[in-house]
Amino acid sequence: MGKDSKKELFSWIKSILLAAIIVFVCRYFVFTPSIVVGQSMEPNLQDGNRIIVSKLSDIKRFDEIVFHAPDEDEHYVKRVIGLPGDHIEMKNDVLYINGKAYQEPYLKEKKKEIAPMQKLTEDFTLEEYTQKKKIPKGYLFVLGDNRLVSKDSRSFGLIPMDSVIGKVKVRFWPFNEIKVFK
Repeated sequence: MGKDSKKELFSWIKSILLAAIIVFVCRYFVFTPSIVVGQSMEPNLQDGNRIIVSKLSDIKRFDEIVFHAPDEDEHYVKRVIGLPGDHIEMKNDVLYINGKAYQEPYLKEKKKEIAPMQKLTEDFTLEEYTQKKKIPKGYLFVLGDNRLVSKDSRSFGLIPMDSVIGKVKVRFWPFNEIKVFK
């Protein structure tokens, strides 16, 4: 092998190693791909959707997040409803946070599918599911958009912030449903 060939080979190896390091850093510290499993976020996210999750974004109310499931060895995608210090109540299919009613426009499609007098979300208070008046520091209350089938904070309680992988930023599969989330 000639001197020029060795230089060329060494240059390729350096480039490949640098690219691998960049991919590793991005994958483990900046963003990660994930797959939606199940129907709990329909119609906004469907089973099999491929998403990109940002690990650097601030989590706000109504964001869709991915987190380590507290009751299984997998990841869940749910919507953040309650932040630390919030009191949550659902009454007659209206969400109340700290006594203020909130619209949930992401539920419109699912509400059209149910009978006129049926509720998409049963009445409840934070205390009924968590035995707490307010969400403690370092925790979130999450719900799926498909409330009739979703396994969420109503079944497993509050989720610790340190179990959050990140915020859903992009749906990239299927291609005809590509979407960028706020």
